Amino acid sequence: MSARRASHFPTRTTANHDRPGSRDADKEEIWKPMLDNISSGKRLPEKSLLVLGGTPETQREFLDSLSTDASGNRRPPDRGRKPPIANQFALGYTYQDVLDTDHEDTLARLSLYLLANPSPSFTPLIKPYLNPRTLPHMLIVILLDWNHPWLWIRQLRDWIRVLRSLILSLDDASKVALEENIQTLQDKGRNLGTEGSSMESVKIPLGPGEWDEPLGIPLCVVCQNADKIESLEKERGWKEPEFDFILQYMRTILLKHGSSLVYTMPTAPGSLRTLIHSTLGIKSLLKQEELRHNLTDRDRVLVPPNWDSWAKIRILRDKFDIEGISEKWSVDIDIPRHMRPTNGGAPTPVEDDAQVAGESTPVTEEEQDEPSATSIYEETIRNPESDYPLSSVSRHTNGIEIASKDAQTFLADQVDILEQLRQEDANEAAIKAARKEQDPSNVRAYTDDASGVVEEHIGPVQFNMGGIQVNADEMVKRLQDRQASRTDEPKTPPPKAQDSNIMDNEKLRSFFSGLVNKGPSSSPRGA
Repeated sequence: MSARRASHFPTRTTANHDRPGSRDADKEEIWKPMLDNISSGKRLPEKSLLVLGGTPETQREFLDSLSTDASGNRRPPDRGRKPPIANQFALGYTYQDVLDTDHEDTLARLSLYLLANPSPSFTPLIKPYLNPRTLPHMLIVILLDWNHPWLWIRQLRDWIRVLRSLILSLDDASKVALEENIQTLQDKGRNLGTEGSSMESVKIPLGPGEWDEPLGIPLCVVCQNADKIESLEKERGWKEPEFDFILQYMRTILLKHGSSLVYTMPTAPGSLRTLIHSTLGIKSLLKQEELRHNLTDRDRVLVPPNWDSWAKIRILRDKFDIEGISEKWSVDIDIPRHMRPTNGGAPTPVEDDAQVAGESTPVTEEEQDEPSATSIYEETIRNPESDYPLSSVSRHTNGIEIASKDAQTFLADQVDILEQLRQEDANEAAIKAARKEQDPSNVRAYTDDASGVVEEHIGPVQFNMGGIQVNADEMVKRLQDRQASRTDEPKTPPPKAQDSNIMDNEKLRSFFSGLVNKGPSSSPRGA
């Protein structure tokens, strides 16, 4: 049995072990890169969005508009627990999953960093998120509000200063990534021909005032609550020249940074989502949405990046000094001394009370004889709280206008006043009750005095009875006296009084009987 089971294959030697071992090593080297490629293919692209300005409420409105599908005007279904939004203090954070058109595939993971105050003390919080890995996939959004359009240029100036000081404080590797970003952004969408044509490689050269002040990070300015444009026209008396001036001013300034501009409202976000996704390079696998400019609808303005020019801005309205505004803006955005980076690379955290309160930083180091870009804008679009040249109401009231309280604040004040009056009435009633218990005569005297005052004011009450004026008060008083006298009389009169009453009754009865029995022909003498 053992002889039959003997193997006829040659016995392995130690030299034969090297070949199978090398094959296993080759298999490991083949499978590892394949698995790495598969895992990296399933990894979601990471995009970053730095949202600056606004308030916690308007930032939440922006997040809702960003997650709303413009075609169907509906939000995608929530998968699992909705991510929280932490934006109440300093630097906020949240995230969103960008879903495809069918809401089945996730295209990217969007991380959003929210900052509402342009204080230099908060810029070190943003710096760790600006690095060579995140900068090529980042977009900066500045939120403005149509409730206060007279503050737009000052707010833009403050945020651009913060961003420039922050960029100067980055390390060399991050600055190299920014330089590469600038070249990529300037060439994006500037081809003369479409994809596949012979003119695809031909680039449109930069025009005057375009990309003069690049930041290295794409910028998008979102003007929220565009539905307030109608109220500005009705309540403040604004006309088309004011709205055209604002649009020309914004486009001239944003052209220097290669920025895009969009007007939105909570009920109609418009092309906001398409603009943000196209700028970040997020493309749908099912439907390619085309980004179209819009300058005809004044509440749905959309200016894509690398589309605008000075010639297009001049078409809107003549006599607008594009060259002067463009030059002055470069001076306005110079970094102040207190915001310049120190040796450590971070801006100097020097701020005043206005900055702590969230107001714009007053400029003291750039006092100039000629007006700045910010002052020119604020002279034309004035703050109605300090002046009313654009208000139709002020033209009829000599510049006097009363700002009404909020409805809820007014009602809350009225509740407090009513509660105070109710408490005073309760105290007065308690005092009267205590006095009545102590001395009831005082209360009666008080009421008598009060009734006397009323009678003196309105006079006696009289009525006509059979042609005779009768005093009602006197009649009532007599009846009361008679009733009182009857109650005071004894129930059984004395015998004398009874006899006299009987005699009187007999006399009266005989007198009336004589009158009845008297004949009509009888004379008085016979009677």
